[in-house]
Amino acid sequence: MALSTEQSAVSYPVEVRRSARRRRTVSVDLRDGVAVVSIPASFSAAQEKHWVERMVAKLHAKSRVPGQTESELAGRATDLSARFLQGEGAPHSIRWVTNQNSRWGSATPATRSIRLSQKLQGMPDWVVDYVILHEMAHLIEPSHNRRFWSLLESYPHTETAKAFLQGAAYASDHGLSGR
Repeated sequence: MALSTEQSAVSYPVEVRRSARRRRTVSVDLRDGVAVVSIPASFSAAQEKHWVERMVAKLHAKSRVPGQTESELAGRATDLSARFLQGEGAPHSIRWVTNQNSRWGSATPATRSIRLSQKLQGMPDWVVDYVILHEMAHLIEPSHNRRFWSLLESYPHTETAKAFLQGAAYASDHGLSGR
């Protein structure tokens, strides 16, 4: 299997995997923020270019879930606050950032701002919602004390999302990609 990596026009880094076993099918998966496009080894450079552009566009369209833009994130946070935090904890600003490599999110209570790692993009909505709720809980209670954790009790996916993120962090730290 031959590998090549390039930068897509849609903001995903792209890894192309050529497979001698693959005859006609083309697939794309988002793995750790990288669009992995699998193509037959027999494809020409022109066919590769065509299919990479097509599949990355498909992936980008598929990943356009509510909460991607800053205004959508703000709406998502407001909805989560109303549903799980009795309307408290809504941030003044919430945005995606590219410089958080060891955290999924961070909150600054003084400015009521939340930053989410772009590594969350492509993860299940219930995981992203947990991180947003976790950071909003920090806007209410800055430390990880009993009061903080009690704020997250009403969210039904808290424990599962924590486990999911621990697994994702372990895989990332150990060079595993689930391929």
